[in-house]
Amino acid sequence: MEKIAVSLKVNGKSYSVQVEPRMLLVELLREQLDLTGTHVGCDTTYCGACTVLMNGAAVKSCTMFAVQADGAEITTVEGLEKDGQLHPIQKAFGDAYGLQCGYCTPGLMLSSLQLLSKNKQPNEKDIRQAIAGNTCRCTGYQNVFKAIQLAAQNMKGV
Repeated sequence: MEKIAVSLKVNGKSYSVQVEPRMLLVELLREQLDLTGTHVGCDTTYCGACTVLMNGAAVKSCTMFAVQADGAEITTVEGLEKDGQLHPIQKAFGDAYGLQCGYCTPGLMLSSLQLLSKNKQPNEKDIRQAIAGNTCRCTGYQNVFKAIQLAAQNMKGV
């Protein structure tokens, strides 16, 4: 199968890769770029474990072709920490016990980042809407809500 050239920026680093037209964005991230923080859960967009930000918008990378990301800026969970310092969202998820097994956590964090980049003081309804595309089977969501609210407080000075 003929490969297609794709250029994109992931977590601030530029990449030029050759991909098959049928390659999914999550496969490119995990298998070619070795960014395994983006998880594959359901392959149907239901669970949201594969959520990444593309040009600032949360997208489900398990049903998006890699060629659709040509020219885009992608942020994965690995791109949140800077210089060994956890992002306020990552820290808040730990401090508020907003995770258990952690499988869904990267997608939840990126959906939270999209929310908090647009809404600095979300209420519970805003948070529920923002993470509606992310499924967690472990936490019951109450600590996830607390984590996102804590992150919002901690990000006020950022």
